[in-house]
Amino acid sequence: MTIRIFTVDAFTAQPFAGNPAAVCLLDDVPAVPGDAWMQAVAAEMNLSETAFLRRQPDSRAFALCWFTPVVEVPLCGHATLASAHVLFEQGILSIDEPAEFDTLSGRLSARHTSRGITLDFPLQPVERIPDADVPDALREGLGVAPVEITGNSDRFVVQLGDEETLRNLQPDLRQLSTLQRGTVVTCRSETPAFDFLSRNFLPHRGIPEDPVTGAAHCSLAHFWSLKLGKDKFTAYQASKRGGTLGVEIIDERVRLTGQAVTVLHGVLER
Repeated sequence: MTIRIFTVDAFTAQPFAGNPAAVCLLDDVPAVPGDAWMQAVAAEMNLSETAFLRRQPDSRAFALCWFTPVVEVPLCGHATLASAHVLFEQGILSIDEPAEFDTLSGRLSARHTSRGITLDFPLQPVERIPDADVPDALREGLGVAPVEITGNSDRFVVQLGDEETLRNLQPDLRQLSTLQRGTVVTCRSETPAFDFLSRNFLPHRGIPEDPVTGAAHCSLAHFWSLKLGKDKFTAYQASKRGGTLGVEIIDERVRLTGQAVTVLHGVLER
């Protein structure tokens, strides 16, 4: 039995930039594979996320789950964008149809637009963390003085003073891995093309630095809406690969817009 699989670079229009995700189509598989098999495939692909996609019986929605090389995760932006891209590109859905996904984070959707693919995700607010409650591993792991530290149950969002500090940051990943939360650093952009920049470190999930992270922008959107007093942004994740996101808060949701390009497709033998 063969299973179609794709590698898609998300949040970029150029191959070999943005964040690569594998997308595995399971519609031709008689029985849904177990978690152990999906985890093994994700480890074999060795990308930050591998998405597994299967149309739900008697439904227009697709079941969607995401695995890093070491663990299943509850929410992933770039692999959702990659999944929608594959559905549209392969003609499984027409570009006029919304893609709907049933996930561990509830029903998510994606639409093809003139600017790319727009994802509808939950807003994930952050709160300021008092200095006395900041973990030593976070301070020591960053090795730089933050402007402010906020967070929620999924991640710390740390504001740095300037773009140079953010771009040159070389955190102690061993320290950050003990936090069992992601660490996102962010700052105001020094160029007018972007509102803010970020980088995202996820060593506790087997991802030293994630190139472009849609889910993190569900928290960054809330953080910067409080700082800048607006709800629509253009963001840049300043990893080595780099990627651009449109970000907009609407009620308690975040719309994330980005482009994607397929760089590889093939089959898995099972």
